[in-house]
Amino acid sequence: MHPAFLYLPGQRLTIPELSAARLDGHLVDLGEGYIPADLVESASARAAALAPLVPADTAASGPTAAWIHGAGDTPPARHHVRRAVSHRIRPALPARVILHDTALPPSDLVVIGGVPVMTPERTMVDLALGLHRDGSLHRWMVLLADAEPDLVSAALRELERMTRVPGKRAGRGALERILVRTR
Repeated sequence: MHPAFLYLPGQRLTIPELSAARLDGHLVDLGEGYIPADLVESASARAAALAPLVPADTAASGPTAAWIHGAGDTPPARHHVRRAVSHRIRPALPARVILHDTALPPSDLVVIGGVPVMTPERTMVDLALGLHRDGSLHRWMVLLADAEPDLVSAALRELERMTRVPGKRAGRGALERILVRTR
């Protein structure tokens, strides 16, 4: 997506100007910004709209990555990022952003709209593994499976390769139920 189509508050237009354009039907809100009402909402538009919330050396993960990959219509209320470098970082984060301080290998990252994002398959696996701690992740798993149905089988295969991982049993069960539902 070309940057000229993304309006972030305070850059080219103020919040009151953006709100007026939204009320007039010229813009629609998307993540932290606005896009023209007739622009197709894409993964690159979603990622670019969240760029201000993804600090350097991190990547969008969890529900945030799922939303970028097409899960659901609205972004999560709290965004998740993971470390995308091997060394420890201490970024200043807004209260709406949760940092997961485990490094992602480069093979699990893709750059979308100029923002590092966890791959769809790794996103589904992480959502499944976190399900035993946070039941709200199930909603994002279902939405991501609706957007990309083949991810469920790929995530199940990846879980089978993992050994001694917390949340594996609960995640596998949830993925199997989603797989039955999508058939």
